[in-house]
Amino acid sequence: MAAVGRAPDERPLLIALRALGLGDLLTAVPALRALAAAFAEHRLELAAPAALAPLVELVGGGWGMVDTGPLAPVDAGLPAPDVAANLHGRGPESHRVLLAARSRRLVAFEHPDVPESHGGPEWRPGEHEVLRWCRMLAESGVPADPEALDVEPPEDDPPPAARGATLVHPGAASGARRWPVERFAAVARAEAATGRAVAVTGSAAERGLASRVVELAGLSSTVKLAGTTDLRGLAAAVAAADRVLCGDTGVAHLATALGTPSVLLFGPTSPEEWGPPPSRPIHRALWRGRRGDPHAAEPEAGLLEIGVEEVAVALDELPGRSG
Repeated sequence: MAAVGRAPDERPLLIALRALGLGDLLTAVPALRALAAAFAEHRLELAAPAALAPLVELVGGGWGMVDTGPLAPVDAGLPAPDVAANLHGRGPESHRVLLAARSRRLVAFEHPDVPESHGGPEWRPGEHEVLRWCRMLAESGVPADPEALDVEPPEDDPPPAARGATLVHPGAASGARRWPVERFAAVARAEAATGRAVAVTGSAAERGLASRVVELAGLSSTVKLAGTTDLRGLAAAVAAADRVLCGDTGVAHLATALGTPSVLLFGPTSPEEWGPPPSRPIHRALWRGRRGDPHAAEPEAGLLEIGVEEVAVALDELPGRSG
């Protein structure tokens, strides 16, 4: 039933599936913008977790959101999509999620187990995540610019501690991508010793991790921002910072999208697949060339080969917003 006082939306529906995390959303921004431009007469809905809604607003393009978990069915209350774009994976499960929504046209990589995808673009292992989805669209007749990564910073006031600071984000989704907390603290201490302000961010679940960095670095508790912001507030903090230090996380992609210089520590996954584009030299990705399981519990061996002094020097060499 349509909402009282609101006319039903008669436009054909386009659904884009990207039911993943923060970094996944930000690497899909150029593809989402390409779809919005190519299907300007359509109603646009992004099937993704509702927690990402504050950042979807920053992407622009008129995207609505359908709260969707990974490989979960898309809202059955929606009309059958005229177009369904699979920005989630190579299939077959994600293809079938969109086909179950009764999609008229599927834009997706070809998978041998999904006849409806035959003739689609070929999946290429090792392709950069941004380029992958732009190429899929381009080969499907939808021009896409992989450089269209920037998002507008939120108008919200950032946390005062973040303004002009070196923003240290020690958390990561898995232990394999998490540089040791003692090393983050040592770099934070070195940054403070140069006279630069330092702030430490993280999710509510990472408050303990952030507290440990603050304690070991000898910083004031006022610079601990972990658990004090939502995603929009975190974006405001990144936008206000002078530079960012973090691992292969969503915050790394926020730094790229918001134009904040960064040093990014890569472990089991190559920055050639998930790092900032080479055309953006204000970001420095450190990687030892080792690959491993990005979901493992312990830090990847190559990540542990990255030392404190190397990271401190890389941070010092960044241009910085005020440099």
